[in-house]
Amino acid sequence: MLDWIIAAARDNGASADNIAKKFFKERRYAGSGDRRAIREHVYAAIRRWGERPENGRQAVLGLITEQPELRELFSGSNYGPAAIAENEPVAAGPQIPNWLAEQFASLIGEPERQALFDRAPLHIRVNGQRSTDLEVRSAWPEAVSLALPHGYELPTGTQLEDKTLYREGAVEIQDLGSQAIAMAGAAGKPELVLDLCAGAGGKTLALAAMLAADSQIVAADTDRGRLSRIDPRKRRAQARNIETVLLAPGEEMDALQHLKGRCDLVLIDAPCSGTGTWRRNPELRWRMTPKRLDHTTELQQRLFGLGSAMVKPGGRLVYAVCSLLDAEGGEQTEKFLESHPGWREIPIDLPIGRQYRKGILLSPYHDGTDGFYFTCLEKL
Repeated sequence: MLDWIIAAARDNGASADNIAKKFFKERRYAGSGDRRAIREHVYAAIRRWGERPENGRQAVLGLITEQPELRELFSGSNYGPAAIAENEPVAAGPQIPNWLAEQFASLIGEPERQALFDRAPLHIRVNGQRSTDLEVRSAWPEAVSLALPHGYELPTGTQLEDKTLYREGAVEIQDLGSQAIAMAGAAGKPELVLDLCAGAGGKTLALAAMLAADSQIVAADTDRGRLSRIDPRKRRAQARNIETVLLAPGEEMDALQHLKGRCDLVLIDAPCSGTGTWRRNPELRWRMTPKRLDHTTELQQRLFGLGSAMVKPGGRLVYAVCSLLDAEGGEQTEKFLESHPGWREIPIDLPIGRQYRKGILLSPYHDGTDGFYFTCLEKL
């Protein structure tokens, strides 16, 4: 499994979670205990090594110094890996690549960085138009209220699919940080919204639940597969005010021309390094290189400019990344404001997060959320 994950990270292939699902689907003979043990070994290796190992064997061998009991598993038996050869190469190095560690926001110290590898909690958002907090507590008595309205934490592993509230679109799985970004956008009560990088529509659906029924939300993206997931989700949530638009990369303006200078809100949840989601996808470290980061920040700047052209005077732009790197967060906002004098920062009033470089920073350690940077700007 590690060999597959390493190859996918190198070649920009499937995520570790999807690879694990496929791996076990092809090995149905493996019992639940074996599956759990294999998965724990795999993710221990992924979380430990910041630089991508050459192969899965080196990744696990490198863990022996910290987990000496693993040595006994290299027995050469029918079910064990081959015995360890003398001077065999092993994975080594820090948990976060040095070049990447240097780029973290100044608020992210050592305890913050360690928390990036904790297990992510299960957060849900209640659609206030479809249900009530009382109904949610009745369905899940173990639910813990979070800092934002309609946000709850459930025990990891909770099955939602068999609950009526989930099937009817009254509840969505959504990290509290994502909920906060949607709330920041909804604060101005926009009537016409463009979600420029909508993906599968998590924030689109959150905005639909927070805004008036007669508001109009355009969910746009260049990824046909991810965008196609919005339609069944919006039907389940009975969100009739969402329209999807597929964009051609580099030619986005062609499909968005009718919105130019008209939007009350543009949300740009920009593609990024994903450093804020390492709790869920620690193998993202193996995909990121300085060259790829440069390419990503260039794309973010272009999307910032594209989205700003859609906003009408007095309208707002929310720029967000699930990243804790300055180059993708605060630096992008400051560069935009320096080159666009007709904009100003709008204070964001939320009970979570820290003020940072013209925006808000959320982190697993400080807020219990995924890591995010986001800002709210107004067009004068």
